[in-house]
Amino acid sequence: MPSPVSSASTPADADAITALNAEERARILAKAALFSPPSPVTADGRRDIVGLSREELTEILLEIGEKPFRTKQLWHWIYHQGVTDFSLMSSIAKPLQQKLAEKFIIARPEASTVQTSQDETRKFLFRFRDGQEAETVYIPDRREDRGAVCISSQVGCTLSCTFCHTGTQKLVRNLGAAEIVGQFMAARDSYGEWPSPKGDTPRLLSTIVLMGMGEPLYNYENIAKAMRIIMDGEGIGLSRRRITLSTSGVVPLMDRCGDELGINLAVSLHAVRNDLRDEIVPLNRKYPIEEVLAACRRYPAASNARRITFEYIMLRGVNDSEADARELVRLIADIPAKVNLIPFNPWPGSDYRPSTREQQNRFAEIIMNAGFASPIRTPRGRDILAACGQLKTASERSRNTSLS
Repeated sequence: MPSPVSSASTPADADAITALNAEERARILAKAALFSPPSPVTADGRRDIVGLSREELTEILLEIGEKPFRTKQLWHWIYHQGVTDFSLMSSIAKPLQQKLAEKFIIARPEASTVQTSQDETRKFLFRFRDGQEAETVYIPDRREDRGAVCISSQVGCTLSCTFCHTGTQKLVRNLGAAEIVGQFMAARDSYGEWPSPKGDTPRLLSTIVLMGMGEPLYNYENIAKAMRIIMDGEGIGLSRRRITLSTSGVVPLMDRCGDELGINLAVSLHAVRNDLRDEIVPLNRKYPIEEVLAACRRYPAASNARRITFEYIMLRGVNDSEADARELVRLIADIPAKVNLIPFNPWPGSDYRPSTREQQNRFAEIIMNAGFASPIRTPRGRDILAACGQLKTASERSRNTSLS
């Protein structure tokens, strides 16, 4: 089917975009269902209650004869206190603790490997109930006691971006809401950050970036459910301003994400010409640069206070010329934006080379002189393959169906 048009100059054009986006969203979500996560029920018949919405939690409590107010109690213990054992829930009577333990579990993904870099970046290889694995990275701030948790959304990836190690691993399946929330909670376990900090209390794990394995918008419903749980003020309570979703440009779901979640947006642009972006970000063949930028202009959470981040991998002799920098400035001229320049992080088997520091600086200067912030990202965790574009697991089982 044709891609949505890139801009709307009349009400009829706007209606056409809405109709095409709705049709395309339905197609994407139908494909996503083919890669659904495993059942949340364990072999002994107990249900994992992490990842349930408040409404779903209330419903299953009603099914076992409990009152709706129990939802608030459990939510507090699970997401504010970080408890995984019903017997530690002191506000719940022991007979009910036992009843809950017979029917439910509060699960975490198993950290099968934990590596800490020389620069204190920490990478977790999490194993899920079906044996599949995904990587999560905590990147501490260099100056303050805070940092970002880089969360995965899929086991593998379907996009095959040529500069990305993760893209060489075929898509196995989507991660469920419990597995997405669980990555953040397990990282907190590692740093002992429970109960959830409140008010002005500093947070060590202060931000979430959905920039790990996979394309988050190809698993939108599970991502959205997980982020709503994380943003709930009576639990983890992380502000939407502290959450950034990175996409390679799944245009129809960019609109939905902005309307429903209002979290920060980062776009993996990486090229300023469609012919080159077709090559290094193959999704561009479906949603070309013009359509991606039009979706950025429509993004409701974008403002001068909350700028869209354009991520740009610096590949020597490929996309790092001064002409490329000037064209990038032209493309984003009317968007509240900043540009995050990312030195290419080498990985086994790649033929790309990082741009020289001198060329990175020249590129950044052109963008900054045009009025856009343009930091050059300092690679973190390279020694443990935890840097941008380096994540990959040994989970190589795949299905024949593709989301793209």
